[in-house]
Amino acid sequence: MKQITSVDNPQYKQLKKLATSSRERRKCGQTLLDGVHLLQALADAGGTTELLIVRQGSGADAEIQRCIESFPTAPVIELGAVLFDAISPVETPVGILALYTIPQPEESTPACAVLLENVQDPGNIGAILRTAAAAGVDAVYLSKGCAEAWSPKVLRAAMGAHFVVAIYEQQDLLARAAQMVMVVATRLDAEEALYDLDLRGPMAFLFGNEGAGLSDTLAACATRNIHIPMPGKVESLNVAAAVAVCLFERVRQRCVGLA
Repeated sequence: MKQITSVDNPQYKQLKKLATSSRERRKCGQTLLDGVHLLQALADAGGTTELLIVRQGSGADAEIQRCIESFPTAPVIELGAVLFDAISPVETPVGILALYTIPQPEESTPACAVLLENVQDPGNIGAILRTAAAAGVDAVYLSKGCAEAWSPKVLRAAMGAHFVVAIYEQQDLLARAAQMVMVVATRLDAEEALYDLDLRGPMAFLFGNEGAGLSDTLAACATRNIHIPMPGKVESLNVAAAVAVCLFERVRQRCVGLA
């Protein structure tokens, strides 16, 4: 196992750039995966990693050892504790990171897609990706104004969803919406309720920015506008919660038939 103890090591410098710079991640098409859970999710999905990075003294941990064994062809390096902690995205590192090449999914016609316009909170993006994976969504398309899908915060929040959902960033959502047979947007002033709409066929959901919602231009692409019934005394839902309600209404309908 190669050991790195100097901050001037070229390989370490590159890892630190990937850990701290979204521009570098997009330029190189790579990111860092942190922790046992993400690496196990990657292994379960049949994915690979280019490099495993272990914190000095952590290699003997049983979970970390199992992670290493899950990727038998990946080289392993050990970083001194100070160096490792400087590139870990969490305050209390588990002790293992992986260098991962971001996949470029092939073009396809999804049966169910989520289109996100300018959703900027990484936690929301991660929660939406996890919900989409759980609901069997084929693809998630993110506009240029969205938070970076492969950032450490989004990766942690999505908990492995990245490896089972096709993720398309920097997208022209108008063009994407034009390819869909049915495009549904949630609007507070819509007359039709979510639960009255047949969601069992091919379709896409549009969701907008946390504060501003959908732009008028993208909202005009919707073939159906619906509202989510809310008998309580609030005006709207968090975007990640709204996504979950809509996607799992589709799951319900497909499982038991339209009520």
